[in-house]
Amino acid sequence: MKYTLYSKYKIKSPLNYIGGKARILDQLLPLFPKEIDNFIDLFAGGCNVGINMNANKIYFNDNLIYLIEMYKAFQEYELEETISYIETRINEFKLTLTNSDGYKRMRQKYNQQKHPLDLFVLIAYSFNHQIRFNSKHEFNNPFGKDRSSFNSTMKQNLERFIIKLKETDTCFTDSCFNNFNFDNNDFVYCDPPYLITTGTYNDGKRGFKGWSEKEENQLLCLLDNLNKRNIKFGLSNVLEHKGKSNDILKNWLKTNPNYKINFIDFNYSNSNYQTMVRDKKASVEVRKSNNYTFNI
Repeated sequence: MKYTLYSKYKIKSPLNYIGGKARILDQLLPLFPKEIDNFIDLFAGGCNVGINMNANKIYFNDNLIYLIEMYKAFQEYELEETISYIETRINEFKLTLTNSDGYKRMRQKYNQQKHPLDLFVLIAYSFNHQIRFNSKHEFNNPFGKDRSSFNSTMKQNLERFIIKLKETDTCFTDSCFNNFNFDNNDFVYCDPPYLITTGTYNDGKRGFKGWSEKEENQLLCLLDNLNKRNIKFGLSNVLEHKGKSNDILKNWLKTNPNYKINFIDFNYSNSNYQTMVRDKKASVEVRKSNNYTFNI
C-alpha cells in the first residue's frame, strides 16, 4: 500500500476552478485514510485533490467530457510538446490581455475542431478562466479583457501538474457519478456541485447537466450504498450559505449519526462567481466519511 501524503509544496491545478480545494488541502488530506489503493475523485473538476494523492491508482472522473479530453492530452503528449503547442497557438491568434478578436477567432476554431489543448488556451484567456458551453456544446465563455492570460504562474502550475500526472498511475473517465463502477478497495472522494450555491459548475447552463435536489438525493443514496458495501468515502458539501440551508443534507446527517463530520475553515470571499460571501462564517464546508475516524 502507498501512503496518503500532503505537503506545503502541493501541486496546484493549472485551472482556476470555482470551488477548487487547493487552499484547504492541508486541512483535508490528513483526514483521509493513511492507506489507499484506488482513489476515486468522482467530481474531479480542477483535480486539485486527486493530483496530490499518493494512492496506488487515481481515477479522475468528471461528466464534462471536453475537460477530461484535455487532461488526457496532458497525459498523452510530452510536456515540451504541450507547452510548445500552447505558445504557438497564442502567437498564431495574437492572444493578449486586450485582443478580443483574436480570442473570438480562437474560440471559433476550437468549436469547429475541438482540439483538447485549444480548450486550455481558451480557458487561459477567458473571463475568470471559466469553462462554459452552450446547448450545442460550443465553448461560449467571453473574453477576459485585461485580466486573463497564460501568465508565468499559470505556466508553472501547468508544468508541475503535467510532471506529477506523468509520474502517477492515473485514469480519466467521463461517467455520470451514479454510473461509476466501484470496487471494495476504493476510497471515493466526492466534491459535487453545491445545491445551495450558484456557479457555472451547477447552473445547468454549460451545455451539460446541472445539479438539483434530484442529483443531491441520488448522490447521498449512492454514499449510503457504498457504506453498506464497506467502501470508504469522503464528501465535501455546504450546510448553510447566504441564508440558505441544505435541508436535504442536514436530514441525511440526522439519519446517519455514525458518519464522522468535520468543519473546514474555508470561505468563498475571493471566489469569482457572482454569489460571493464576504463573511468567513457565512459558508460552512462539511466533509464526511464512513468507517473511518474522519475528524473534519
